[in-house]
Amino acid sequence: MLKKLAMVVMAVALFAATPLATGGKAEAAGKTQIIVSAAASLQDSLDKIAVQYEKAHPNIDLVFNYAASGTLQKQIEQGAPADLFFSAGDKQMKALVDGGLISTHKELLKNQLVVVVPASSKTKLTTISQLTGSSFKKVAVGQPESVPAGQYAQQSLTFKKIWAPLQSKLVFGKDVRAVLSYVETGNADAGFVYKTDALTSSKVKIALTVASFAHKPINYPLGIVKSTEHQAEAEAFYAYLQTSAATSVFKSYGFLLY
Repeated sequence: MLKKLAMVVMAVALFAATPLATGGKAEAAGKTQIIVSAAASLQDSLDKIAVQYEKAHPNIDLVFNYAASGTLQKQIEQGAPADLFFSAGDKQMKALVDGGLISTHKELLKNQLVVVVPASSKTKLTTISQLTGSSFKKVAVGQPESVPAGQYAQQSLTFKKIWAPLQSKLVFGKDVRAVLSYVETGNADAGFVYKTDALTSSKVKIALTVASFAHKPINYPLGIVKSTEHQAEAEAFYAYLQTSAATSVFKSYGFLLY
């Protein structure tokens, strides 16, 4: 999987100069390569689903480009190779739909925003307003400009009127997994991540589930990129992600169905 990811990163970086490079490799291997640009919070579940799908479809090579949804949106807008886009926010999908870059799309999953602290922490939280207290020196959030989890965190902190007071404490991550890492390594005393991310780590614990009314709904829309050169294969995997075989995996990682 690391090798696959490296191939996608290279393709994203060099797509303008070598648009046929990855396709050539896939054809040489006798497989059709399907590139899925997906939110970082989907990595564990999609990696597991990929094993199932490739076993049943040996002619398909699934390659995942994991990053913040806003970053992936910009890549697709700039022409980076992608067959499907799986976002952690409606805003990023809507931008691509409005721009005529996504064809078929639908809401698939939902998530919850939580505050995590190091597993060894003795601090208890009953409200996010407590993050302004002296027990919390650094609070990690995703970059609101590109990371949906960061946008939801900003909305929640603004709702509580503590976004401005917390500015000196905030540490920004490039995606939700970076935020999780800051808390795991002790570089932050608390962080805003999705419940699904929190459940993947034994180094953190959930201190508080953020009230859903404090932020916009956390939806995960899935869409087919209009410029895909593998329409039938992209449609097949798009359909598979909606089957019980796939959704049972999503649920096992803490996602809710839309």
